[in-house]
Amino acid sequence: MRNLINSIITFTLLFFLPIQLSYGGGILVGRTRVIYEENKKEASLPLSNKSDSKPFLIQSWVDNGDGKTRGPFVVTPPLFRLNANEENNLRISYTGGELRKDKESIFYINIRAIPSTPKNDSNELRLVIKTRIKLFYRPDKLEGKAFDAYKLLTFSRVNGHLIINNPTPYYVVFSYLIAGNSILKDTDMIAPGSQLNVTLPANNTGNTIEWRAINDYGGETQPEKRAL
Repeated sequence: MRNLINSIITFTLLFFLPIQLSYGGGILVGRTRVIYEENKKEASLPLSNKSDSKPFLIQSWVDNGDGKTRGPFVVTPPLFRLNANEENNLRISYTGGELRKDKESIFYINIRAIPSTPKNDSNELRLVIKTRIKLFYRPDKLEGKAFDAYKLLTFSRVNGHLIINNPTPYYVVFSYLIAGNSILKDTDMIAPGSQLNVTLPANNTGNTIEWRAINDYGGETQPEKRAL
């Protein structure tokens, strides 16, 4: 059991590693996800430069999830300089287009931080840091509450597979997911109204399922545990 708990802690740290990397470069992204509510004109994402001396050039955009196609959002300012010990807010605005009204849609905000190079040192290595966080577009009047969605997931074991169903209109992002004695590290999230089929390890034993989810504020929910 101690080894299992240690593995959970390690997995949780790895889950948040992309955000931690942004700390190391001097740029701090203020959130791990953005919720864009349909009835709002825009959403904001705070950035701060924790470096004492180095400015960064910040470039930001939204993609559809494939890393290539731009999503129906504009980020303002798309390109700007963020000086040492300064803060700024990215403003994300929906540009229109057909999105589902009966469930959430997901996009990704990309933030590229390019450090400045002294004019007298052209040989200095510049490490460009890119942070990518989830952007959830949440229509008005969805059924249920987002913070309860993770509790409504259902699980079953079928021929060495774990079947996960999400009957809600919300995305559920896992903090961790344990089936029997196995930590399912590759299961990141489940889309609204969808089903996941996860292959269980050959040595999987036990008949319980335990999980936590990540809430709208980037924190963990209370754990849920059930029999399979």
